[in-house]
Amino acid sequence: MEGIYQHFRKEEYAFIDQILDITVQVENEYTPRLTDFLDPRQRFITETVIGSYETIRVEFFGGSEHSERKRALIYPDYYEPQEADFKIALFHIRYPVKFTALSHQKILGTLMSLGVKREVFGDILNEGEEWQFFLDEEMADYVSGQLEKIGKVNVMLEKIPLDDALISVEEWEEQMITTASLRLDAVLGSALNLSRQKAKQMVVSGLVKVNWKTIENPDFECEEQDVLSARGYGRLKLMLIHGRTKKNKIRLDIGFLK
Repeated sequence: MEGIYQHFRKEEYAFIDQILDITVQVENEYTPRLTDFLDPRQRFITETVIGSYETIRVEFFGGSEHSERKRALIYPDYYEPQEADFKIALFHIRYPVKFTALSHQKILGTLMSLGVKREVFGDILNEGEEWQFFLDEEMADYVSGQLEKIGKVNVMLEKIPLDDALISVEEWEEQMITTASLRLDAVLGSALNLSRQKAKQMVVSGLVKVNWKTIENPDFECEEQDVLSARGYGRLKLMLIHGRTKKNKIRLDIGFLK
């Protein structure tokens, strides 16, 4: 099991340890265990860890088949998971749509201000003026009892069935670029047509995330399938690294989230 760490970055070791601890508990107690909501990178790591155990399985669910953030149920191979095992609640946000507008940032900021960690919440869904969010079922009463305003807007939370979740599907528009290196500032600058200095400043200012984690080191080495987001510029993904050109530039396929 020691060898699993060599496939991941050092900053991911703590999460690997967390999944290993849960898996050992499942193996010893022979009973399922549930994680918080995980981003896609964390799910990949979880699958890799579980794959080394012959009698342990993992299944993911975030409230709908299109969810980006999902909970992992780690269980012994005799067990047959049910949707209810994931303990996910869905709330619809009722608010005066004629007089105000909500945003993903406002909703997330308000939820975080309740003193609850981000991992308790799943996706925030939007379709037109409608907004919903998933969260850990065990926190449903607390959140619904505490959240009365988003910003200055009076809101009411209505708990609804998971089947009534809004559908939100990501679409990526691909483009080939070249970059001098796989350093974060270099990739970001090339993809967004920014100067290297501008990209570097964004990184050190904490405005850039890689795989949903803020990275403030411009030297950070990007890898294939990494998801980058820069505040004010949206999200992009390193789809494929082709190799070097005759001028020793690295050729990449980049996906831009529509």
